[in-house]
Amino acid sequence: MSRIPSIPPSEWSKETSEALLAAYRPRNPRHPVPPRDPESPKGLNAMGILAYHPELTEAFNHLISHALYFTTISPRQRELLVLRVAHCREARYEWGQHAYLAGRAGLTPEEIERIRSGTNTESWEPLDAALLKAADELVADARIGDETYAALSSELDTQQLMDIVFTVGAYEVFAMAMRTFDVDLDDDLEPYL
Repeated sequence: MSRIPSIPPSEWSKETSEALLAAYRPRNPRHPVPPRDPESPKGLNAMGILAYHPELTEAFNHLISHALYFTTISPRQRELLVLRVAHCREARYEWGQHAYLAGRAGLTPEEIERIRSGTNTESWEPLDAALLKAADELVADARIGDETYAALSSELDTQQLMDIVFTVGAYEVFAMAMRTFDVDLDDDLEPYL
């Protein structure tokens, strides 16, 4: 049971609606915004918690919008990072939302499930393994270790390395919020757990 009751969309002010939805309507994104379809989860319980604090939400959503639509890493790479954070933090809400997005980004159901197993380099391509290990190291130590950094920097540029760190950080914060407030899982996220 959520520690804070989620505010339903019918009760959001215009200011709140704009703050909540702005991140999902970017102008000139680097990565396309996935079209909404009847099957896409809406995340209304999370948004209903964020509705309590429109100014904070608007600020945080700038970072999330960057991670989703303007990052220099691929959507597939982003979802590897986010799902690994969600797994490490036991953030069910985040896992459900991003298991869906990972499928849209090209990860197979088997790969999505394998993210839970970690960074076994035999089961992942070297860059994917390094990304998963980077997420683990950032969550555990707030620093990518030298070996992992070398593996990443041999294939990625400085902006991509920065996007890795800030993506993990943004979704760490989201996991903290969802877990601290015990946000109820939306019914439409259940199939993605």
